[in-house]
Amino acid sequence: MQKKLNLSIKYREGFRPFAPVCRIEKAPYYFNLDIPSPYMLLTRPLGARFCKELPEGYPHWGIREKLEVIRSSFPSITHVDLSCRIQTVTEESNPLLWQLLYEFESLTGEGLLINTSFNVRDEPIVCSPEDAIHCFMHTEMDMLVMDNFVFYKGDQPQPADG
Repeated sequence: MQKKLNLSIKYREGFRPFAPVCRIEKAPYYFNLDIPSPYMLLTRPLGARFCKELPEGYPHWGIREKLEVIRSSFPSITHVDLSCRIQTVTEESNPLLWQLLYEFESLTGEGLLINTSFNVRDEPIVCSPEDAIHCFMHTEMDMLVMDNFVFYKGDQPQPADG
């Protein structure tokens, strides 16, 4: 996912990891973090329970070789040194994102999502619906959600029975 987002959507170097976003109450479960990080200013190691065993000699490898190793249960948000730049949200600060994270965890068992700015390399951050649609149409994004609207490229998913 990290390479797909970087190369096909963000149009930037494929090695760049993404930040995780989680509900503030879940941060200590995933990271050594006991304070809020609402602005992605803090970097912490991913909890050991989520880290994979690294191959022998890993610390001495070059960056390209390290990038090919699956380092954690969440490779898209884990740097080569097993750290993550974390964003936490509270129900009060961002109720929609907090609820999305809650529902995602209910469905998957994990309460983390990838967080990144909505823009491509060398372009300003999306600030309007027109910007969002332009970015969507000129990248390899599959879907765009704005308010109560969902836009798809290609084949539309079929609704689940029931």
